[in-house]
Amino acid sequence: MSRIQQITITPIAIVDPPLLNAAGLHAPYALRTIVEIVTDDGISGISEIPGTREIDLALAEARDLLIGKDVFQLSDIRRTLVGHFGQDTAAERGATPWDQRKMVHIFSAVEVACLDIIGKITNRPVVDLLGGRMRDRVPFSAYLFYKYEGAGGDLAFGTDPAATGWDAARQKSALNPEEIVAQARAMCEEFGFQSIKLKGGVFEPRQEVDAILALHEAFGPEVPLRIDPNALWKVETAIEYGREMEGVLEYLEDPVRGQENMAAVRKALKTPLATNMCTTSFEDIPRSIELGSEDIILSDHHFWGGLRASMTLSGICDTFGRGLSMHSNSHLGISLAAMVHLGAALPEVPYALDTHYPWQSDEVIVGGRMKFVDGAVEVPAGPGLGVELDRDALARLHQNYLKCGLTKRDDLVEMRKKVPDWEFKLVRW
Repeated sequence: MSRIQQITITPIAIVDPPLLNAAGLHAPYALRTIVEIVTDDGISGISEIPGTREIDLALAEARDLLIGKDVFQLSDIRRTLVGHFGQDTAAERGATPWDQRKMVHIFSAVEVACLDIIGKITNRPVVDLLGGRMRDRVPFSAYLFYKYEGAGGDLAFGTDPAATGWDAARQKSALNPEEIVAQARAMCEEFGFQSIKLKGGVFEPRQEVDAILALHEAFGPEVPLRIDPNALWKVETAIEYGREMEGVLEYLEDPVRGQENMAAVRKALKTPLATNMCTTSFEDIPRSIELGSEDIILSDHHFWGGLRASMTLSGICDTFGRGLSMHSNSHLGISLAAMVHLGAALPEVPYALDTHYPWQSDEVIVGGRMKFVDGAVEVPAGPGLGVELDRDALARLHQNYLKCGLTKRDDLVEMRKKVPDWEFKLVRW
């Protein structure tokens, strides 16, 4: 029996470019939290989640509850955490620009680290613990952003003239259709992506739809396209521009806010609708099925309660005729490895997964950054997650956290440095 003896919680800050989105502008650093669990027989497991000071404090509370727990008893671990923190509700996702629920973050961090340990004990990769390998490589999509010039961190408002290839392209501005196409060409050339997503909700719809049409013209009908206005459009706006993009988009992600509005748009369009905003928990699913609010759920093991819960979600989607893919945020290799194991275990992967990984330059795993070949990542070799902590990199990125002064994500603060009176709006167009 392997019992939890030690849990180490390390907040880190990773360089992030000045990317624009519906909530404002990315700060020069994005926050992540690395969790390491060590058992009484000396086996360690790791995980990574989006970082906030509040979640880190909650993880510290969880540490005191979990010392002595058997890592195999994940249901008991979850019950213990729910008993202390309470169960998240769908309403807590609310109208915030990003997910701030507590239990899903805490349990996903603990579960992934425990599965990493269980894999090492049984000499099996995490994919085998999720039901077995359905594929050796998991496809991802190019994730485009409108952005200001700059590469993040010390280069937040400048560029490195020595950079070449994607390293140079990720520093450049992308504020119009031509620059978005150039960004897409550079990213696809570097990573081999076979599909493309544009993060919208930044400019008025006409400009963003023109960017999609420019991408369609540049890459042709064989490259699937997606756009995510982050629920900032009105129903009539989504229907108007959604009809214009019919035959061009693979799917339209969260054009409007709320399941009822999504259902209204879905009835008016032939293009499938995807969401990671209106259906975000198991509690949301009955109403989603009743209304018919989306065709595709974009899961995220950080926000759905872990890897095993994501496999449960896959079965529910299959039962009710929903597609399943994955949402992403500014992550490093530990989260990417977990996503790949999950993606390899899913019965079907009809849509390439999202990933912010090309936008990050830091890494916290031994061997450096994970590789994309033809837009896909191979399941890491070895037991557990198949990745290990680079202790020197972890220490350096923790120092970044201590120096940068950030304690949570707040894109409004950074945006107001560019546009002083800018305000986040739930619906903008």
